[in-house]
Amino acid sequence: MEFVSAIFLVFVAVVCAAYFIVPIKFRWTVLLAASYLFYWWNSTYLAAVLAGMTAATWLVGLWLDRKNQAAAEYLKAHQSEMNAADRKSYKLSVTRKKKWILSLGILLDLGVLLFFKYFNFFLTNASPLLKALGIEAERYRLDLLLPLGISFYTLQAIAYLVDTYRGKYRADRHFFKFALFMSYFPQIVQGPIARHDKLAAQLGEGHSFDFTRLKYGCQLILWGFMKKLILADRIGVLNDSIFDNYGDYGGMVLFVGAVGYGLQVYADFSGGMDIATGVSQIFGIDLEANFKQPYFAKSIEEFWRRWHITLGAWMKDYIFYPLSLSKKFGTLGKKSRKLFGNYIGKKLPSFLAMFLVYFLVGFWHGSSWKYVAYGIWNGTIITAGILLEPAYKKGISVFRVKEGSFGWRLFQMVRTSVLCSFGRLFPRAVSCKTGFLMIQTVCLQPHPWELVDGTLLTLGLDGKDMAVLFGITVLLLLVDLAHERGIRIRESIASQGIVFRWLVYWTAFFLIVIFGVYGPIYERSSFIYQQF
Repeated sequence: MEFVSAIFLVFVAVVCAAYFIVPIKFRWTVLLAASYLFYWWNSTYLAAVLAGMTAATWLVGLWLDRKNQAAAEYLKAHQSEMNAADRKSYKLSVTRKKKWILSLGILLDLGVLLFFKYFNFFLTNASPLLKALGIEAERYRLDLLLPLGISFYTLQAIAYLVDTYRGKYRADRHFFKFALFMSYFPQIVQGPIARHDKLAAQLGEGHSFDFTRLKYGCQLILWGFMKKLILADRIGVLNDSIFDNYGDYGGMVLFVGAVGYGLQVYADFSGGMDIATGVSQIFGIDLEANFKQPYFAKSIEEFWRRWHITLGAWMKDYIFYPLSLSKKFGTLGKKSRKLFGNYIGKKLPSFLAMFLVYFLVGFWHGSSWKYVAYGIWNGTIITAGILLEPAYKKGISVFRVKEGSFGWRLFQMVRTSVLCSFGRLFPRAVSCKTGFLMIQTVCLQPHPWELVDGTLLTLGLDGKDMAVLFGITVLLLLVDLAHERGIRIRESIASQGIVFRWLVYWTAFFLIVIFGVYGPIYERSSFIYQQF
């Protein structure tokens, strides 16, 4: 069941009706049933995988919680009998046991993800070694169907276990409400990656009908449909024509494809987020923001703080900080300062932790070295920017650049977009090698005349499609610009008279119907991040 389909809208309407008819304390059961029906619609056995991971995570969470509570009660009961050394020794003993339990839980959840998503990847890369041992790797290749949204709900499960281990909150003692947290259908396909303390209570408490939330939610769903069907799927036709025949074009066309692919992913992913957020708002549930106008970022680092925000926050809280603040990295920092000096030596542990984060972000996106290269590209650009910061500031001073001026900010945004576009060549390429070849073509064989000789009109889109593409891109830019300036567009529309409001709504609806990518010429595609 695709988000951008009539059947999904009917499904949401039926679920909404049932949700607000059922007594408020039982409304969470409607969401749970709807979530598993939505997942079962795709595959029965994949729904069983989700249920199994949910049960395992829930049980391990309870186990960790019992250890936390038992330790707290023991320390309280023996407070007068224990000195500081005894308390420290006891806490260390409990922590060791909890680490084993946590490791078991993470291994169970991560093991399922690694098996379904990366088994064949590991098998392929190990084939030379296996062949040397007389084992034919291809015999063991599995035809696995990747569970819908597994990359997202696996991270949710791991975050829940780590937070429970840290004592951030008590484990969820209600299995079925926890199952709803793991399977909530609007966000299971492609996020956002939710934290238990921010989402579970909203799902479980039930909400009353609110016409304002219904109105705002429907507005957001319409906008999500526009971004997905009019922009993302239309520019996807152009991008496919370029990258499926990348050897036929010069560097400028490939770069246009890279820029177009970035725009496609943004419209596709953020459009899906808009639909998920809009549906949730109707239920009275607020999902975390996953985008904040990333193409207004003035550096790659800022871009990633604005793009896929919940993934970045997850990596920061559960990978970057635990590594960079660990004792081993602290020791590494002391040694590196002696070897490389204070400036580089002090930053080296953070750089290593950051590189691991971007390696994992890249690998999380897919089981291919091209995604790893994409992660390393971003990590390298960010690291270089930090290392060259003193020279960068000196250059600004020498050339008397006005850092707050519009021209300088525009230059920074364009520069960031160009660097991001180069990086996009890796995930869009068929392989890591192809990604490097395309970057080489862009740099050494630009062939700029292809932009003005009509080549772009041979890439699957005619003049009318190009005009629609340009118009919807400008509209997206203007909406993001308004949000960047703090203008609340939905509230502004809602505050207008009924005639103007409905004119906007019907205009958006007919734009989707008329200009959406449908029919025998174009095929509506699944969300890109749905595949991750």
